[in-house]
Amino acid sequence: MSLLEHFIEKAKQSPKVIVFPEGNDERILSAAFRLSEEGIAKPIVLGNPDEVKSMALRLNLNIDKIKIENPVNSSNLEKYAISYSKSREGISKDIAMKLVKKSLAFGCMMVKESDAYGLVGGVSHATASLIQAAGLAIGYMEGITTASSFFIMVIPNCLGEKDKVLIFADCAVNINPNAKQLADIAVTSARSAKSLLGIEPNVAILSFSTKGSASHELVDKVIEATKLAKSKAPDLNIDGELQADAALVPKVALKKVKDSSVAGKANVLVFPDLNAGNIAYKLTQYLANASAYGPILQGFAKPVSDLSRGASVDDIIAVTAITSIK
Repeated sequence: MSLLEHFIEKAKQSPKVIVFPEGNDERILSAAFRLSEEGIAKPIVLGNPDEVKSMALRLNLNIDKIKIENPVNSSNLEKYAISYSKSREGISKDIAMKLVKKSLAFGCMMVKESDAYGLVGGVSHATASLIQAAGLAIGYMEGITTASSFFIMVIPNCLGEKDKVLIFADCAVNINPNAKQLADIAVTSARSAKSLLGIEPNVAILSFSTKGSASHELVDKVIEATKLAKSKAPDLNIDGELQADAALVPKVALKKVKDSSVAGKANVLVFPDLNAGNIAYKLTQYLANASAYGPILQGFAKPVSDLSRGASVDDIIAVTAITSIK
């Protein structure tokens, strides 16, 4: 069984209510149909019911089991507007009412108010818009102020393992995180690894330096981020600054690092910026023939996931399954 098949089977054990704010997209509707039919999730599609049903007829999909919610005239509008205005200083109920009529904000409020377990969107909204909507409506995990992303990398025949599984973060959202943001990324990535993969996270915050082998302000940022992350989550196994080989290869770790609980056995790699993270995951994907699942958003108080504009129906189903077990 592949990792993705494992996620889907796990999601089927307890299908969650997932809201899709872009119900006017054929891929979303097709994915919602399959998710419902295969028992992976209980989808709620946002949009004009007449338009959604017309699209379903055109696609020859029976969507009788799928709930369609129209944000513009929903019976939950007032409840959501009141909740939104209470959580955002300076936002009146009238202004909140206008905001939550928009599909992204409405979907996020469904998640906040536990009318849905999670949200999957992004086929027609920019990632920045989705992150902003989720940050304002749902908010962040306790102690976290940074939304970020990670990839699950499955690398064949790597370091003595048939299929080595690693978390790479952040490879899609934060361009040049400061030390505080980098610490947030490390902590949330560790929690993601634990909840999604069921592994004990060993988090390496990466650099071109290992424990003082080089001096530079970029190294200083990683050192500071490591201190902040350890302080923020003393229960987690986090270390830095480490070079990638020292983080991953036991023999190299023995030579380069005198005392580290992470060196040589890292399974969560936190990159110092988006240049490093994005380049690393793409090189690993194509040169090592690795499978890359993501980017998966993290940091929010409740599950929210982003899709690429070019996402296929299979991609949507995969992301939904992952969202359901986050």
